[in-house]
Amino acid sequence: MMSSDLPPRLRSLQAVDPDIAQAIESEVERQASTLELIASENFVSEAVLEAAGSVMTNKYAEGLPGRRYYGGCEFVDQAETLAIERAKKLFGAEHANVQAHSGSQANMAVYITVMKPGETMLGMDLAHGGHLTHGHRLNFSGKTFHIVSYGVRRDIETIDYDELERIAIEQKPRLIVAGASAYPRRLDFERFAAIAGKAGALLMVDMAHIAGLVAAGVHSSPFPHADFVTTTTHKTLRGPRGGAVFCRAENAKKIDKVVFPGIQGGPLMHVIAAKAVCFREALLPEFGDYQRQIVANAKVLADTLQAAGFRLVSGGTDTHLLLVDVASRGLTGKQAEKSLEQAGITVNKNAIPFDTHPPMVASGIRIGTPAVTTRGLKEPEIRQVGQWISTVLGDPENESIIRRVRGEVEELTEKFPLYENRRTAVAQRSV
Repeated sequence: MMSSDLPPRLRSLQAVDPDIAQAIESEVERQASTLELIASENFVSEAVLEAAGSVMTNKYAEGLPGRRYYGGCEFVDQAETLAIERAKKLFGAEHANVQAHSGSQANMAVYITVMKPGETMLGMDLAHGGHLTHGHRLNFSGKTFHIVSYGVRRDIETIDYDELERIAIEQKPRLIVAGASAYPRRLDFERFAAIAGKAGALLMVDMAHIAGLVAAGVHSSPFPHADFVTTTTHKTLRGPRGGAVFCRAENAKKIDKVVFPGIQGGPLMHVIAAKAVCFREALLPEFGDYQRQIVANAKVLADTLQAAGFRLVSGGTDTHLLLVDVASRGLTGKQAEKSLEQAGITVNKNAIPFDTHPPMVASGIRIGTPAVTTRGLKEPEIRQVGQWISTVLGDPENESIIRRVRGEVEELTEKFPLYENRRTAVAQRSV
């Protein structure tokens, strides 16, 4: 590709580092020409991209707005204050810290605030849909604290709240963590809070996957029930990659002090500026329409795959994601992921509850609709996507089928471009 063919944002990079410029442009093309169905991914707006790539990346700003350890922070203070106030308004929270670099560090901040090393934490088993930071033995959470796990019932593959209550009362954890990364059903935050109360535990909700649904009222809110709430700012929230921590006012100073200087140094001010933009976008009425469409698309995709004979974990979905048991069709998650990727459909292999395969092979695939919904796909297109998935996985080694589906996927993506200025640039290059 000639330098003159590159988007303006990459021309300086091309001159300095053509290898990285090419890698970025190739990723632009990959995202533009494939269907992104990884449940934890999304496409940010151009406004968020501009904020994240701004000169605020140059500024150190250790501390909080109005209380920094460096001079020259008046404008980054404006950005962070806007991010804080918008986040609080969006979720009805008493306090927000928007400095966490990731969801994992947001979780770490809460753990360190309320627990000492060796104290007991009750979190969802990774093999049943939880997250690494909810107590996996290889993660800092599992290495630092005494972890007791809960999971789903084998027969219906949903959280066994009665068993969760029994474990909590018996183990008396300091903290109960609600939330998941591969759980397709609604979470009963009121029941979690009642169990925490009976066990004398604090409750933290990790809403990273469902934050956008919560913001739009499509999923019940954890805020009336939880002592702490953490989230990422990407996924359904459709912001930059990063994290945030929410808590009640009485815990605000403790949380802020743990985030900095406890576990982080200087905050990433360009990312915080992009978070502020994301929160503003989420406060707009059309964001609710978007979240409702995410769920509608997920249900259509679930129905389409079930009609084609695929078994879905828990029988369906209430949210933005579904977990497909491909082992019941004689496949592994690894095989399914590879074949679909060759056809231009990106998913991730994922363990299913009581899986007999190791995680890097897995018996399932996780599929989510946030990114394709951002592109503008609705029920008719999603139904077609489900049929493509069924076709490819029906004969996953058939190169002719894969090529045909890949071509049809590219035709669909051309009808639903990611970024308007990219579409203009492509049109100009084709003249």
